[in-house]
Amino acid sequence: MGKVIGVQFKKHGRVFDFDAGAFVLQRGDKVLVETENGMMLGVVCTESRNMRSAVPGRELRKVFRVANEGDLEKFYKNSVLEEEVYAYCQERINERAIPMCLVAVERFFDGGKIIVYFTADGRVDFRELVKDLVRRFRTRIEMRQIGVRHEAKMFGGLGSCGRQLCCASFLQTFSPVSIKMAKDQNLSLNPSKISGMCGRLMCCLTYEHGYYEEAGKNVPKIGKRVSTVHGDGKVIRQNLLKRVVTVLLDSGEEMEISTKDVSRYKKPKKKPKERD
Repeated sequence: MGKVIGVQFKKHGRVFDFDAGAFVLQRGDKVLVETENGMMLGVVCTESRNMRSAVPGRELRKVFRVANEGDLEKFYKNSVLEEEVYAYCQERINERAIPMCLVAVERFFDGGKIIVYFTADGRVDFRELVKDLVRRFRTRIEMRQIGVRHEAKMFGGLGSCGRQLCCASFLQTFSPVSIKMAKDQNLSLNPSKISGMCGRLMCCLTYEHGYYEEAGKNVPKIGKRVSTVHGDGKVIRQNLLKRVVTVLLDSGEEMEISTKDVSRYKKPKKKPKERD
């Protein structure tokens, strides 16, 4: 039965699962693996696990081989070239006054292509910049525009929770996040408290949104009048986790009441007029 190991391509980056095949690998071993971008060198960062229990019913790419001295030297040269390309690219961007922000440079392990990642507010004409890079480095250059969320994913870091950014550690795709999710969870709408390092709404707002949507279906909304065992009043706060609402009673008293003890307000029936 196959074994699964976790491989990191960048320090503190996301961990990817690979089939170790016949190799007996330990933490810290450097391996070559085949990815969507071709062959890449990574570091084993987990102990081997049973494939059936680790990733049931999922096919994994296999480790190609353990990296040798030649592979490590090639990786080092690629890293040096990436730094050189980055510095030269930034210089040309400044000189040509191109409205773009350089994020990172990545060279494929086989040296077949260099990818330049950047952010910009709109479309950018970078044709002359590409000519400069090709003329200097004599290789294929690809310019790839990314969003600020992908920029944070590439750089990584710590979130306000003190943990590594979700996008850099385990998220595979970005889900849409709206301000309504923060409102439904009764969170402060202060941008500094609900925004991530990228400046956009935090991805973790989506994690519990489904629960809040389901839990709030049968709970009276804020501002609605309700009837309780303590009298009639108006809902002024909700706590969906505790399943209670705070009601401002007609008597002027505020009470925290379980949603089970709250019912829809019924207007009192008008008394029939007395006949003479």
